[in-house]
Amino acid sequence: MTGPRFGRRWPKRDRRPPRRVIVDTMVISWLFDERPNPLADDYRVLIGEVPVLLASQTVMELRHGAPRAGWGELRRRRLERRVAELRQACRRIGHPLSSKMHDGDRWIAAAAIRLGLPLVTHDTVFKAAPQLALLTATPDE
Repeated sequence: MTGPRFGRRWPKRDRRPPRRVIVDTMVISWLFDERPNPLADDYRVLIGEVPVLLASQTVMELRHGAPRAGWGELRRRRLERRVAELRQACRRIGHPLSSKMHDGDRWIAAAAIRLGLPLVTHDTVFKAAPQLALLTATPDE
């Protein structure tokens, strides 16, 4: 095994590894699965000892948890606006994250962008999304 092949990487200007990463649902499900999986092994190497953040439930926690957490209307609207802005940026460049089919993916991407963290993913829908740094074991095209 030659190790993971990296797709679009953490910005080259910052050679230090990220302090944390956000991991998408596909990758974290492989990491939790105990069956042998060479891709899971690649992602374990890619992530290393960096703390992992999960964003797969971000939409539910923010949309449904915000009122219970005392978020006001203005704060909730700001949150929705950030995700809408990402959708519009994706739509302008014809990126698939603009599609309604990718609402959940867009929330995961928006969380990574807002936190300034790379997203660890194997899903090509995130490739070339505006302002999104990726760490991936998918081969470069």
